[in-house]
Amino acid sequence: MEQALESSTIDAFREDGVVVLRNAVDACWLASLAAAIERDIESPGPCYHGYQVSSGQGRFHGNMRLWEHDDALATFCRDSCLPALAVQLLGVAELRLYYDQLFVKEPGADAPTRWHNDQPYWPMRGAHVLSLWLTLDPVTPATGGLRFVRGSHRWQRWFQPEPFAPGGSAYARNPDYVPMPDIEAMVPVQDLIAWDMAPGDLVAFHALTVHGARANQGEARRRGYAVRYCASDCTYYDGPGTSPYLQDAALSDGAALRGVRYPIVWPRPKGP
Repeated sequence: MEQALESSTIDAFREDGVVVLRNAVDACWLASLAAAIERDIESPGPCYHGYQVSSGQGRFHGNMRLWEHDDALATFCRDSCLPALAVQLLGVAELRLYYDQLFVKEPGADAPTRWHNDQPYWPMRGAHVLSLWLTLDPVTPATGGLRFVRGSHRWQRWFQPEPFAPGGSAYARNPDYVPMPDIEAMVPVQDLIAWDMAPGDLVAFHALTVHGARANQGEARRRGYAVRYCASDCTYYDGPGTSPYLQDAALSDGAALRGVRYPIVWPRPKGP
C-alpha cells in the first residue's frame, strides 16, 4: 500500500517549500542504495563531478544520472515509495523521473555547499518540480546537514548558478537570473530551517527553494542521494547557465520532456 501523507504535511510543503519525512525508506532499499553507492565510488559513472575540498582532506564524491547505468538505482527511482510521495506533494496526476544525484561527504570534507536554488542549473522549465533527498547516515549540522530558507520557492527568483567548489567550471551568465544575496544576513534565523536526520529519513523540497550545507566536520560520512521528479507539463530549456551534464541535444527549446531519459514513473507503469 502506498504511503498516504497527512494534509498538514502537504500544506507545509507548499507553504515552506520543504518538509521532512521520517522513516520513509526501509532497510531493504537502504541496503540496495548503499551497495550502489559503493559501486559508483569504485567506478564512477560518466557524469562524475567530485568536488575539490579546500583543505585537501576528506573526499566529496558527486555524480548524477546514475540510474541510467545502474539497474538497482533505476528500480529504486521507479518502484520505491518516492514517486507516490512526489505526486501527493506536487498535486499532479502524472510524474516523470528527471534525474538522480549522489553526494558523499567523507569525514573532514571541507566542502560547504553554497546557497542556491536548483532549477536555474537545470535545462528545464515548469512549476511542478521537486527533489527527494534521503540520507543513509545520521545527519547533523556537524556532518553537513542541509539548510533551507523557508518559503523561498515563493520568491519566484532564479539565482545565477555558480560553481560549488574552487576550480569548478563557471556557468554562463543568464540575463534573466539574479545574484544570490547574503542569505544569512537578510533572512531571519527562524526562517533558516534544518533537521537532524536518521537513515531512511528524507527531505522533499521544491526546485526553487533556496538551500545549502556546511562542510562535514564530523567523524562519520554523509551519504546523500537525491531523486528529482517533475510533472509531464515540464519542458526543455535551451538557454545559458545550465549544467552540461543535463543538457539534451535531442530536444529543442520548449519541447516536452519525453523519451527514455524522462520515463513516466506515476501512474506506475503496468508490467508486460
